[in-house]
Amino acid sequence: MATQHSRSAARLMMAPAVILLLGWMLVPLTMTLYFSFKKFLPLRGDSLGNGLEWVGLENYSRFVGSSSFWPSVQATLIIVGSVLVITVVLGTLLALLLDQPMWGQGIVRILVITPFFVMPTVSGLVWKNMFMDPINGILAHLFKFFGAQPLEWLSQASMQSIIMIVSWQWLPFATLILLTAIQSLDSEQLEASEMDGAPVLKRFWHIILPHMSRAITVVILIQTIFLLSIFAEIFVTTAGAFGTKTLTYLIFQRVLESQNVGLGSAGGVYAIILANIVAIFLMRIVGKNLDR
Repeated sequence: MATQHSRSAARLMMAPAVILLLGWMLVPLTMTLYFSFKKFLPLRGDSLGNGLEWVGLENYSRFVGSSSFWPSVQATLIIVGSVLVITVVLGTLLALLLDQPMWGQGIVRILVITPFFVMPTVSGLVWKNMFMDPINGILAHLFKFFGAQPLEWLSQASMQSIIMIVSWQWLPFATLILLTAIQSLDSEQLEASEMDGAPVLKRFWHIILPHMSRAITVVILIQTIFLLSIFAEIFVTTAGAFGTKTLTYLIFQRVLESQNVGLGSAGGVYAIILANIVAIFLMRIVGKNLDR
């Protein structure tokens, strides 16, 4: 049992890491809030901030008053929701498949999780040039092989293309977490249900899926945190065109157009608010599952 002395020593040893972590988070957040009320134009020669001008809520009203604001929020939520559904469903199926005994099981598992280690910029460029190119892409050759007209993915199906690319990146993560959850399931339960003559679907629905519920909520929570800030895949593929402009990309675009860091900071505050709303909603779901 831990004594008061050991607790104090543990707090003392953890203090530097906690202070560093708080500083790492609070300093950028404080600067973002500060600049969101200012007109700061470092790209126009004001690199030292000598011309900082207090504008109050003007940056906030300009950003939210933009015709692209609500479409960007909608695009962000569509991408996040679609990727979550795809990765959870396919991740569950892949986890069930990888849990079955097979030849070269270790190699197959390594190959399945490999896309997760590819940088977003690289994966976006690979999909754009190798798979989705309407002339020389692999998908274009498949369409031609079956006698169909190749699809210009990034213009005719831009949102679907972004969702496909991002899902390909995050599917290994979901698969790995869900596979771990399946492997922690007591095999005696499955054997007993099998001996009782329960069909495969009923075993999955009543035994495997409830056991995976906590892992699924963890996957949803972690992926949502990262998906709300998706940028690189859009930057190297559609550049925000054809309805794929997310809130993060809109912030980037507004800063470049106006060269006003204050306007971008106001957009960053809106992004933080959106992330917190989604996080609170998800935490309620996670809390309900963890309390079961």
